[in-house]
Amino acid sequence: MPTDQIPLPRTPAIWHFAALNGLESCVRGALISVMPLVVHDAMGSTVGSSKAYFIVGLISMIWGLMVPWATRLVPRRWMYTGGCSLYFVGMALAFVGTPLSVTLSLMANAMATATTFVCFNAYMLDYVEREQLGRSQSMQMFFSAAPWAIGPMLGVWLHSLWRPAPFLMAGAFAVALLILFWVLRMGNGKAITRARGPAVNPLAYMSRFFAQPRLIAGWAFAVIRSTGWWVYVVYLPYFCIEQGLGKNVGGTALSISNALLFLAPVLLKFARRSSVRISVRRAFVVCGSLFVLASLVAPWPWMTVFALMTASTMLVTLDVIGGLPFLMSVKPSERTEMSAIYSSFRDVSSVVTPGMAWAVLAVAPTAAIFTASGALMGVAYLIGGKLHPRLGTPRPSRGGS
Repeated sequence: MPTDQIPLPRTPAIWHFAALNGLESCVRGALISVMPLVVHDAMGSTVGSSKAYFIVGLISMIWGLMVPWATRLVPRRWMYTGGCSLYFVGMALAFVGTPLSVTLSLMANAMATATTFVCFNAYMLDYVEREQLGRSQSMQMFFSAAPWAIGPMLGVWLHSLWRPAPFLMAGAFAVALLILFWVLRMGNGKAITRARGPAVNPLAYMSRFFAQPRLIAGWAFAVIRSTGWWVYVVYLPYFCIEQGLGKNVGGTALSISNALLFLAPVLLKFARRSSVRISVRRAFVVCGSLFVLASLVAPWPWMTVFALMTASTMLVTLDVIGGLPFLMSVKPSERTEMSAIYSSFRDVSSVVTPGMAWAVLAVAPTAAIFTASGALMGVAYLIGGKLHPRLGTPRPSRGGS
């Protein structure tokens, strides 16, 4: 057998992808509320933190677009392994605590997430049937519910006891993730043999993406949804610190909101009662309205926290259904390339959010960032009107009468 082939004992099941996603959620969930605090301490202000996030976002966005090109030179299994290894680098740099080391830590973690996400989606599109994508998404959300519900609050608490503790915990989960990946033996996907043609320019497939409106809409939904989460994860804690509510409120709020991921299968079933278009538009308009309300009640900070926690229920709903317009439109021949395009929503939102916050903070207080995010969700609502009315609804049988 050629050395560049990996025998696969069986086709990976949906729960295998959910388990991988759950373990990566353990890694990221342990750090998601800790890193904004570490960055704020290192940079000394909300504006300084926004600058650091903006710079890192630009670099990680470029890296995310380069991953498909790299997978044509490096087997996908080794790219995924490299992504997991970058998590270790990021955690080690976070220990140092200087502005430079914290910025590099953010960069390593962002590159790790982009790498594993592109590879993970390519594997999923290889092995999961189109009709099962919705079920796969909801199962992944269910498996990641506990890490996202417990991790943010636990990470902040451990950080208050001993600074390295949450990073060591996340490192242990990263080891477990890497072990599980190799135990599953996914190889390099269905196209197991090494590509014989030359590596494709990573920007060459952008024209094919822009020629498909449904892909553009699905990607825009992901960017705006991710921007909402960025504001919730980073700027709600900063708002709480500025208002004297303490450092633990943001992590606790995120943990409570993420507990809704246990309801992912129920949310998917409820959303499927209507079309994807109706469900996505409804979630965006409600979420955007609550973000604007959170800004208006800023003089009463606890009301702002409550409004954003309520809005997060819609963000969770969008986590479950918001990616379906994109995933249902991807051509099999473009799985890896379009997975890279889709995964870029994380990096684009990591540029848009701090850039938007940086601009807002030049003329207004932190609470105004919530209004700006709500306005973006209004844009998503308008884009959603362009989706096909029956997207995601069962198709009538062509063989019956």
